[in-house]
Amino acid sequence: MRLPTFILAFAVTALAALPASAETYKAPKALLKALYSYNTDNSDAEAPSPYSIFFSDHLNELLQADLDNTPEGEVGAIDFDPVIAGQDGTASDVRIGQPILLDDKAEVEVQFENGDEVTLFYTLVKEHGGWKVDDIANQKGDNPWSLSALLGNEQ
Repeated sequence: MRLPTFILAFAVTALAALPASAETYKAPKALLKALYSYNTDNSDAEAPSPYSIFFSDHLNELLQADLDNTPEGEVGAIDFDPVIAGQDGTASDVRIGQPILLDDKAEVEVQFENGDEVTLFYTLVKEHGGWKVDDIANQKGDNPWSLSALLGNEQ
């Protein structure tokens, strides 16, 4: 009887350790709430981004291509955390706007504090039965950017 109990305990432990990639977000706000509460220490070290489980296949492909084309020891096209729009700090007082839906795409504005007030614009796509981040853009300030453009993909 001990062996079946051990196997059951092992199976439960293994399932609990599965990455959050199995998570499907049925609503854009649910995805963004999870993204902003995610601990990047739990990320897959082999993934192209600490946030890859939240990103679309297309965005992950762009990030992987950037990694593959960056010489060892150098920084790729993204030298900051796009989710907090900076190299340091954390997003506090996160406010997620009402999504604008069009078929399998959504546009959502997210505001938060990270030293200063930050406003990011998210493009989401429905993929694999749930919502995923397809692009992040900061259209304010002296240096507006979009993640896909920084990665060489003008959408």
